[in-house]
Amino acid sequence: MRERRWARERCRAREFECFVAGAAGRLLHAAALLTGEPDGRPAPAAEELLICALSRTYAAWDRLRGEDPYDRARRELTAGFTRTARRHRRPRGGLLDRLPPRERLVLVLRLHEDVAEEQTAAQLGLPAERVHALCRHAVSEMRSRRPEPAPAPAPP
Repeated sequence: MRERRWARERCRAREFECFVAGAAGRLLHAAALLTGEPDGRPAPAAEELLICALSRTYAAWDRLRGEDPYDRARRELTAGFTRTARRHRRPRGGLLDRLPPRERLVLVLRLHEDVAEEQTAAQLGLPAERVHALCRHAVSEMRSRRPEPAPAPAPP
C-alpha cells in the first residue's frame, strides 16, 4: 500500500517537473511584466510570484482532471499578483512599470497571454467593458510614452 502511494507521488512529481520545465520560462516572463521588473536582470519579485503560483498549482495537481495546468498556473499567478499589487506600484525600470498594477495585469493577460476579454473579465471579477477600457487605456499610455529614437550621429 505504501509503495503504491510512493509510486503515485513520484509520478505526480515527474509530471509536474515536466510541466514546469516547459512552462516556467513563459510564466516567469509574464510575472516580470506584471511586477514591472526589467528584462535581462534578476527579478526577485517575479520569481517569488512565480514560486507561489507554482506551489499552489502543485497543491491542486491531483484535482486538475483534464484542466490545462498552464491555465491554472496563470490564474494562480494572477491571483497572487492581485493580492500583492500594492508592492508593485513603484517603478522598477521594466517595460510596463509606469502602468498601474490593474492595467498592467489586464495588458499582460490580454496581449501577452492572449486570454479572451470575457475570460479576463471573469477571472478579475470585472465587467468585460471595464477590461476593454483598461486595456485600451494601457495601450494608449504605452504608445504616448514611447521613448524617442536616438538622434543619428552627425557626419564628421
